[in-house]
Amino acid sequence: MKLEPRFVAKPWGRDDLPPAFGGPRGERIGELWYEGAPDGFPLLAKYLFTSAKLSVQVHPDDDAARARGLASGKEECWYVTAAEAGATIGIGTTRPVAGDELRAAALAGTIEQLIDWRPVRAGDHYYVPASTVHAIGPGVTLVEIQQASDITYRLYDYGRDRALHLDEAVDVADARPHPPALSGHHGIGGDCAIADGVHFAVRLCGRDLAAVPDDAPLLLLPLRGSAESDEALARPGDCLYAAARARVTASAEAHMLVAWAKR
Repeated sequence: MKLEPRFVAKPWGRDDLPPAFGGPRGERIGELWYEGAPDGFPLLAKYLFTSAKLSVQVHPDDDAARARGLASGKEECWYVTAAEAGATIGIGTTRPVAGDELRAAALAGTIEQLIDWRPVRAGDHYYVPASTVHAIGPGVTLVEIQQASDITYRLYDYGRDRALHLDEAVDVADARPHPPALSGHHGIGGDCAIADGVHFAVRLCGRDLAAVPDDAPLLLLPLRGSAESDEALARPGDCLYAAARARVTASAEAHMLVAWAKR
C-alpha cells in the first residue's frame, strides 16, 4: 500500500516545499510523516525540511523509555536528499562530555560549541543510535527512518518558547563523538547499506532490490523513478509499504531507500 502523508508544522520548517511533496499553503512544514502501515509495524519514515536549526536533542533507548512507561526508544537514520550551500548537521559532541557539564552548557547556551557540526550535501547519511546528542541545521532536506516512537528530549532550543527536558535528556545522553563508521556518502545510483542498527536496516537500492530480504515487510521511498506493489505505485515524495514476500517491481531508472525491521 502507498502510505498516507501527514504534514507537520514546525517553527523551523519551510513554506516552500519541493513540488513533489505538495503540502498546505501558508504553513511552515517541518516534517512529512508516512502513516497507515499495519498496526504493530515498528518503523516510521519521514521527510524533514529545515529553514532554521532544530533543537539540540537526544532520544532514549528502549530500556530508558520503558522505565518511563513508554513503548520503545528511538534510534534513527538520516539520508540527505538536498542541502543548501553551507548547510550543517550536528551529530555527537567534539569530545566526551559528562552529564554535569552537558547540563551547565545547555543552561548557558554554550552547548552549541560542544556539538560536532558537519557540512552536509545530498547523499550524506548517518545512523543515529539512541542516546546520541544531535541537531540539524537550516537548509537541509532529508529522509529519516526511525523506530515508531515520538519521544524527544530537548537540551537547548535557541530561546524558542518550547519546553526543555534537561533532567530526562542528561539522564539518557551519551555525549561523545559520533563513530566515523556510522556515517558516509552514497549518491543516487549506488547500492549500499545506509544503516545496520539494533532495530532496523536501511539500504540504498536499484530496481533489483539487491541484498533486501524477501521475508520481511519493507518501506520503500523512491528517490528516482517509481516502485509498485499490489497495484500501489510510489514515486519520489511517496512511501510504499510492502508486506513480507509481496512482489515489488520498479521502473528501469528506479533508485530508492528500503528499510526493514530487524526484530
